Amino acid sequence: MTTAPLLRIGTRGSPLALAQTEEARARLVAAHPELGAPDAVQVTVIKTTGDKVMDRPLADIGGKGLFTKEIDEAMLAGRIDLAVHSMKDLPTWLPDGIALACTLEREDPRDVFISSKAESIAGLPAGAVVGSASLRRQAQILHRRPDLRVVLFRGNIHTRLRKVEDGEVDATLLAMAGLKRLGLVHAATAVIEPEELLPAVGQGAIGVTCRAGDRRTRELLAPLDHAATTARVTAERAMLEVLDGSCRTPIAGLAEVAAGGTLTLRGLIARPDGTELIETARQGAAADADAIGRDAGGELLGRAGPGFFDSPG
Repeated sequence: MTTAPLLRIGTRGSPLALAQTEEARARLVAAHPELGAPDAVQVTVIKTTGDKVMDRPLADIGGKGLFTKEIDEAMLAGRIDLAVHSMKDLPTWLPDGIALACTLEREDPRDVFISSKAESIAGLPAGAVVGSASLRRQAQILHRRPDLRVVLFRGNIHTRLRKVEDGEVDATLLAMAGLKRLGLVHAATAVIEPEELLPAVGQGAIGVTCRAGDRRTRELLAPLDHAATTARVTAERAMLEVLDGSCRTPIAGLAEVAAGGTLTLRGLIARPDGTELIETARQGAAADADAIGRDAGGELLGRAGPGFFDSPG
């Protein structure tokens, strides 16, 4: 007789998604030893539209929600109890009935530069080709190096590393957090500091969602929540919400919390072609993270004006 699992976790099937799910599962077992019993936690891999369509930019097929839609549907249908996501892939607005229950402690949020042709973005030769699926990265790269060419570059981390190795592009950029979680830090040519290239909102953080009314699952997840990470992500996503952020808009943001509880937020918006970049910064109490983010977003929106994110021509 098969015993029903105590908890069912939904996830994408990429190596990084599975590594993040294992991190969440391990933290759940540490907080609730009964979940360590054989078959107590069931992991269900769900293929999303974002995983199936690899030949077009996400913006052209619906944006970030394409990495969560099928997972959300499984949760609302009761087939899974919770889902593990990269915070930077979570849509700005979650579907009705689904809540962000906790965020795990954030990994290094910085981007890394990967190339066999140069040691940095600045060192790439004129006309070099950089592969990226991120408008945020594209805009910031072109702002500093308008002579470079950025081409669509999708696929999981291993696929992108192989494409660089095979010479399909001269360089690419990836998140340090993903490399760390997969034991691939050695693949990084150089770490890019936020002062040079600001990360994506939520980059490096893992978010766990569940049904909004599922009190039992929310109670199980409560001990996993990392307060400083939650404050940082709250500020960044509040800014994003004001800006109506999606994969169609080059937006970057990074909040950090000092030991004394002071939160510092840097935000950035750019034209997709990199010709204009607007930055702002805010500081305040971590408890006011949402208000700080909204204030920063309001300033950026006001300074941008209508049509700022439109592609030239």
